[in-house]
Amino acid sequence: MNKSNSTNSFFRVFPALTHAPFRWFWGGQIISMVGTWTQNIGQAWLVLQLTNSPFLLGLVSAMQFLPMLIFSLHAGAWIDRMPKRRIIILTQTALMILAFILAILIGTGLIQYWMLLILAFCLGVVNTVDVPARQSFVIELAGRKDLSNAIALNSAVFNGARIVGPAIAGIIMGAWGPTWCFLINGLSFLGVIAILIFLPVIPQGSISASRQGKVWPEIKEGLAYIRKTPAILLSIIMLGFLSAVAMNFNVLVPVLAKMELNQQALGYGVLMSSMGFGALIGALSVAMRGGSKPQWRTLFTGAIGLAVFSILLGLQSKYWAAAIMLAFMGWSMITFSASVNSLIQLTVANGFRGRVMSVYSLVFGGISPIGSFYAGSLAHLWGARATFIFSGILSVIFLLGIIALIKCRRSGRYVDRHNF
Repeated sequence: MNKSNSTNSFFRVFPALTHAPFRWFWGGQIISMVGTWTQNIGQAWLVLQLTNSPFLLGLVSAMQFLPMLIFSLHAGAWIDRMPKRRIIILTQTALMILAFILAILIGTGLIQYWMLLILAFCLGVVNTVDVPARQSFVIELAGRKDLSNAIALNSAVFNGARIVGPAIAGIIMGAWGPTWCFLINGLSFLGVIAILIFLPVIPQGSISASRQGKVWPEIKEGLAYIRKTPAILLSIIMLGFLSAVAMNFNVLVPVLAKMELNQQALGYGVLMSSMGFGALIGALSVAMRGGSKPQWRTLFTGAIGLAVFSILLGLQSKYWAAAIMLAFMGWSMITFSASVNSLIQLTVANGFRGRVMSVYSLVFGGISPIGSFYAGSLAHLWGARATFIFSGILSVIFLLGIIALIKCRRSGRYVDRHNF
């Protein structure tokens, strides 16, 4: 009886896990995301080893996210036309192959910086399709009622992996070098691909009926839909700005660890794990909060926290103090981004889901080339700590402007209809 009550309580807190297809997919993501974070850490450290340049590290990151900037809108229209499970199987297979190619090049000693640029671009092309497809797939696995919980649980997996993956990467690189980081990532895709192949058939109710139409009119239709839906438009604008200015961890944290805190690979891994720990707490908090509507207060709390803790991180010169600030930044980041994701998916109509989520991916990841160039250039000139402070100040000014705009329109239809 006690075990039954405990199980029921667990599913009341995490109702998305009562859906077997989501539960299987979610379980496979746990392993895959650990592998992904292991590769992310290995790649950043490898670039610094080869070049010792924050700017060139930023350039690799920019190349990885450049395809999202170029192709995201086309990808969204394509995703709305096809079964999302089929798309994800293809993209996950491609990501696995690219990871194995990197492992072979590094293991044989053939790897050069230009190769990392090309392979980073290829990873970006695949992720341009994979990310919005997986985001759009969640509602088919968990249903609209439990969508917010499912999104938060996915965020928990991503950020739990952000704890484990960097720690594993730091240990592996210290003991055997970066080759195994990429090999582990390649192997981690096998479970997810198998799960996707054998999942029960899911009704494809969200696929657009206009499969034969031209792409550009569909893209324009999706952008017009966003423009006419103020809640989605405002959340995307906020996400785009903060992604470009305040979320450049893949560039700034390795520079902070190696060049300003004098850490080796393990120390860098621990810093990223600290941020992942905070993000995991944030994701679980959002998941346990539940409810069918994300709260704007929660969204703004995360956004403001991200800006403030960026400033505080830049003021730290001690390693463990920096780790603590990164944990708070992780909590703020995921509280904000999970709230944005939930709001968009709960607001958007099914026929526009792929296109709208491709715009979400565009502003969350596709703007990263701009953010990486910005962060890499400033870190090269000023250092990582000064860049964190400057970015935090810019973010505070931007958010104060958004809050002032909302207050000015408090009595208008814009605010009343969308619960700002």
